[in-house]
Amino acid sequence: MQTTYPDATTESINAALQEAHIAFLSYKNFSNKKKAEFLSAIADEIEALDQILVSTAMRETNLPEARIVNERGRTTGHCRMFATLVEEGSWVEARVDTALPNRMPAPKPDIRKMLVPIGPVVVFGAANFPLAYSTAGGDTISALAAGCPVIVKAHPAHPETSGLVAVAIKKAIEKCGLPGGVFQHLYGVGFQVGQSLVKHPLTKAVGFTGSLAGGKALFDLANQRPEPIPVFAEMSSINPVILLPESLSRNFEKTAASLAASITLGVGQFCTNPGLILAVEGTGLVKFMEFLGNEIQKAMPGTMLHQGIADNYAKKLAQALAQKGVTIEGQSSATGTTAQGKPLVASVLAESFIKNPTLAEEVFGPFSLIVKCKSLDELNTVANRMQGQLTASVFGEEGEISNCSSLMNVLVEKAGRLIINGVPTGVEVCPSMQHGGPFPATTDSRFSAVGTDAIRRFSRPVAFQNFPDSLLPDELKESNPLAIWRLYNGVWNKK
Repeated sequence: MQTTYPDATTESINAALQEAHIAFLSYKNFSNKKKAEFLSAIADEIEALDQILVSTAMRETNLPEARIVNERGRTTGHCRMFATLVEEGSWVEARVDTALPNRMPAPKPDIRKMLVPIGPVVVFGAANFPLAYSTAGGDTISALAAGCPVIVKAHPAHPETSGLVAVAIKKAIEKCGLPGGVFQHLYGVGFQVGQSLVKHPLTKAVGFTGSLAGGKALFDLANQRPEPIPVFAEMSSINPVILLPESLSRNFEKTAASLAASITLGVGQFCTNPGLILAVEGTGLVKFMEFLGNEIQKAMPGTMLHQGIADNYAKKLAQALAQKGVTIEGQSSATGTTAQGKPLVASVLAESFIKNPTLAEEVFGPFSLIVKCKSLDELNTVANRMQGQLTASVFGEEGEISNCSSLMNVLVEKAGRLIINGVPTGVEVCPSMQHGGPFPATTDSRFSAVGTDAIRRFSRPVAFQNFPDSLLPDELKESNPLAIWRLYNGVWNKK
């Protein structure tokens, strides 16, 4: 008998936000150590679910065991990474500008600034990452680390997995003696639940990973509120890969093999899937396309996360292939089923690509389009026409990359992460990672959804002027033991 998960009602949504607001008033003032213990406890409780979590996630998403186990490790690692960050404390970016009472012509006041939590955050679970971008994913954990209560709307594609993780978080709350409203978990298949959560006056920010249509709808809704709120949405990216001629002629086989593996990884269901390949026409490109086509032909179709994603892939793929000038260069020789994504690569001339915006749309699945350019100048033109991306990759010799300074400058404007001689799939979770990019990749390119800087999305700066030391937040007091950079009268000092 299949379990049903009824949509949250207006009453339950309002109750969840009320509880979150009440919890925020105390949780935001909890010590760094207490919050760190909570985040670590979440990791412990997720690990305690053991095989039941792995088996449930596999059943609901069609993902293999190795992928789920790896994603679970990424999720718990994220929890502990933020626990370390919060306990250390410097993420609040404390700044101290001490008073100069004798300054002429006017005295200078004592001003101290730090980041503080923004309030209750609504997080939408992602379809393609049942653990790492869902109930206890990066959005949830970074918001909790900042001191913000979280209300998660479970993704309908894996409700049971989401429910198991939600119970783990609730156990961590009880274990650490925190208010129950620090974390809430709701279900909703239709749009109404999501709309109600975003429109609720007590919601202060939103985290979302999904389609461009979904993210943009939430963003627009949030900006129509009497009090607009930030929506940090990761939405659409085709992650262009640029193959420079000299490198391509020497390394076409190796480059094609690595890109084939990246295109088909996880049945192409990664936000960093290389959906666009740009190269200059020549012998190197001909050999590359032949080898890539053969690699894709050998690739097997894979069952996609759910039927809706499989149907959308088939629809978008058919739409792309129906465009004028598009030629199939290689496709899986296996038949596959309607629930599976069939790997395929196609090509088109740059002239046609530039004139047809449909070809620049994301096809979420194991597909990539090769754009054949007549020259580097035409390749630059294509790059200039691209919209914002999560990543941009360049395969080339060091010397030829140095000679393409204008292209590299364009890519800096277009993407959040630039990669040299490597594929975009595989997002390292570390402080220096930038997982975000100009619209439509995300709604705010200034922030990252991965790494410790993700915490900055759910905070805001507050300045405290002429406060007695006893009334200041601990992070700004003279007795603060943290090794943070402070600005004293125009000179940086490390305490």
